[in-house]
Amino acid sequence: MGRLRGQHAGWRLRRHRHGEHGRHVGLQLRGHGRDAPAHEEEEEEEEAEGEAGAGEEEDGEFLGMKGLRGQLGRQVADQMWQVGKRQASRAFSLYANIDILRPYFDVEPVQVRARLLESMIPVKMINFPQKIAGELYGPLMLVFTLVAILLHGMKTSDTIIREGTLMGTAIGTCFGYWLGVSSFMYFLAYLCNAQITMVQMLSLLGYGLFGHCITLFVTYNIHFHSLFYIFWLVVGGLSTLRMVAVLVSRTVGHTQRLILCGTLAALHMLFLLYLHFAYHKVVEGILDTWEAANMPPFQRVARDIPVVSNAVLNTTAKAIALTL
Repeated sequence: MGRLRGQHAGWRLRRHRHGEHGRHVGLQLRGHGRDAPAHEEEEEEEEAEGEAGAGEEEDGEFLGMKGLRGQLGRQVADQMWQVGKRQASRAFSLYANIDILRPYFDVEPVQVRARLLESMIPVKMINFPQKIAGELYGPLMLVFTLVAILLHGMKTSDTIIREGTLMGTAIGTCFGYWLGVSSFMYFLAYLCNAQITMVQMLSLLGYGLFGHCITLFVTYNIHFHSLFYIFWLVVGGLSTLRMVAVLVSRTVGHTQRLILCGTLAALHMLFLLYLHFAYHKVVEGILDTWEAANMPPFQRVARDIPVVSNAVLNTTAKAIALTL
């Protein structure tokens, strides 16, 4: 009985062990069965994520090219806007530019008349700098007056006017002298350490043309060389002395004064001589040169020689032989 009981207990134990082992194997199989679809799902998710990443990279490249083009377009548009804005600002600032020039022409006629009279009176006090009017209205009007006087002188001298040549030559001569000599004297004054500005030099030389206008207007209507020399020395000399005295008062050093004032006096007096004696001839030479350039070239034309009969030739030969 004891053996039967022992065998029966062992058999139960084995059966119990085999049952647990079967369950464990079943559980493992079931686990592997469940893990296989999960692994496949993970692989599918990774593939989907890879495809999505590749798509995003392609979209990023496309958007990068599109963004670069858009940025270039915006830069070009901004440049065009800035250029248009600058042009518009220049157009609208025209009135402001006129305001800049307004102080140089804001002068009363009474002041211009007083300055014209002062331009003929040399100053005596040269120990301190003399005042120079910083306006351009009077000098500009004197330059235009000199142009009109030159035109009047050319008409009274019976010079033929063609295609506005005379007008352009007169304007170029007067404005060229005013602007050119003023610039040269300002540069020389800078070298000589004179206390004068460009506007003051333009004003000083412009008012100095008042003596030239008086001299030329009188001598163009009264044709006497002696009268011209008198006006040249008196009227032209007074206006030149006025400018020289002002420059002397604004320059330090005897050598600098001599160079600056001597140059200005020589240029101013010689310009008056040129306008009276040489200007008409120069203009006439220019007109003749332009006329010669516009004329057609000279062509030789063959002339018909009359036929002389032999009888006439024989008679002439016999007469010559008898004479000899």
